[in-house]
Amino acid sequence: MAPVGRANAGGARMAAIKVERRKPVKLAYIEHVGGYDEIPFQTYVERLYGWAKKARVRPGFYPLGVFYDSPDQTPPEECRSEIGIPITGEAAPEGDVRIREMPAMDVAALSFKGPSGEYRDAYRELSSWVSENGYEWAGPSIEAYTKKPERVRGKTVMYAKIMAPVRRK
Repeated sequence: MAPVGRANAGGARMAAIKVERRKPVKLAYIEHVGGYDEIPFQTYVERLYGWAKKARVRPGFYPLGVFYDSPDQTPPEECRSEIGIPITGEAAPEGDVRIREMPAMDVAALSFKGPSGEYRDAYRELSSWVSENGYEWAGPSIEAYTKKPERVRGKTVMYAKIMAPVRRK
């Protein structure tokens, strides 16, 4: 059954949550410690794509974010994250660019399009769905950015697939 789109009170559009199997992927990434709203995302992504070209590896199309800490439970200055791009090929880490394998995993996934200020609502909805459907979180959240953020009527609009690695309780 195809997910059915819906809008919340603030206008964000979220597709129905479903469990998907993610394939393993090699990730080139840059670590960040600090508030998630302070990540120099565009700078990191540009640096990663430039590194991939220089290293002669094929980059994936959608940048990823991996978020290790809940901003509801961790002070912003201690929140850990990685901004990365999937790559195909062999290359060595260089400077702040690191490489690791992300294993195959089951994820509960929610597609989000809306103001960045409503991101936390999407995470709350995803977390509720996970616990109400017999799953538990099994790792840090992952976001795949399906389109560059846009400024619309003074607000940043995000386009992302938000994923919670899950396992059955």
